[in-house]
Amino acid sequence: MTASAPITQDVHTIPRKLPTEGKLNLVGLTRDKLRDVLIENGTPEKQAKMRVGQIWQWIYQWGVRDFHEMTNLSKAYRAELDEKFVVEIPEVVSKQVSEDGTRKYLVKIAGAHEVEVVYIPEEDRGTLCVSSQVGCTLTCSFCHTGTQKLVRNLTAGEIVGQVMMARDDLEEWPVPGAPKDETRLLSNIVLMGMGEPLYNFDNVRDAMNIAMDGEGISLSRRRITLSTSGVVPEIARTAEEIGCLLAISFHATTDETRDMLVPINKRWNIEELLAALAAYPKVSNSERITFEYVMLDGVNDSDEDAHRLIDHIKRHNIPAKINLIPFNEWPGAPYKRSSNNRIRAFANIIYQAGYASPIRKPRGEDIMAACGQLKSATERARKSRKQIEAEAGLGK
Repeated sequence: MTASAPITQDVHTIPRKLPTEGKLNLVGLTRDKLRDVLIENGTPEKQAKMRVGQIWQWIYQWGVRDFHEMTNLSKAYRAELDEKFVVEIPEVVSKQVSEDGTRKYLVKIAGAHEVEVVYIPEEDRGTLCVSSQVGCTLTCSFCHTGTQKLVRNLTAGEIVGQVMMARDDLEEWPVPGAPKDETRLLSNIVLMGMGEPLYNFDNVRDAMNIAMDGEGISLSRRRITLSTSGVVPEIARTAEEIGCLLAISFHATTDETRDMLVPINKRWNIEELLAALAAYPKVSNSERITFEYVMLDGVNDSDEDAHRLIDHIKRHNIPAKINLIPFNEWPGAPYKRSSNNRIRAFANIIYQAGYASPIRKPRGEDIMAACGQLKSATERARKSRKQIEAEAGLGK
């Protein structure tokens, strides 16, 4: 099938401007890569595995960024590390806190690019919505992020660095020697921020494997959910190489509507996507696949749509739950949110068919932190200036 949608994977991960001090950032390196780097820089091979374990714990278990504080290493070795390496994470440019407690961070990465990260506190969990790209290569018509062109992929360090940044802000790094506290403010990660995670697979995989490592941040794979618009060839790899839970941005029950809402459907249509999803739980022994379904007035919210959605899932025998998402409107959005009555009627059809159909409560709308609203502030401001100029008759 030929694709007319802007679907590309040949995206550079190299920042426009690299740090000038010449020191290598250790954040984001896998254990194997960290070992290789230490050996290349003078660590005796026989000591390398032990050194990796020590440095790993300081960085990811205790949140330490200064080599001189890594007290189980000799002073001379700490000085060597400090000469050659850094432990750096994305810089917080701004933080907004919603009336409902949601926190939205604008963070700066190498090259002066920016991404948004959202923390959502709930009674039984705290979820961090992590970005994987600056902008997005997919032009989903209901998504504000999709109106910001793709700049580049994030590195593994920039992805896991968002988790570390949030733990900083929540003051959640444990103290060496203190009693272990199993209560977590940041207990879950969702890769649902800016970008399509499966178009940055290698970096997302490395970052999540670091987050799941038992001697560091130590999040269970069942606490991590990757959301994809449907990059079919990478779905099996996700099960095999990450093993996290999977969410699919489904949003439509016919190819005609999904082509419009989620243009990647022109590359891999609904049937191809469902076949890949049906195979996913068998590989990873995962729980149910979450079908994300944004409710758009008069577009995809009919009773017929609800019945077709059930039919799709049953025909392919997919263990599933359906998250119904009231559309989070943004300036210039071409759609309106379905009425509460329509959403409830849609949810009831799905529930009666035996599937969980929670209606997601919009969070952080007052700070543009809700699902589909993320867009880095510089891009948002740039667009606003263009609109102002056009309205004032100043545009060319």
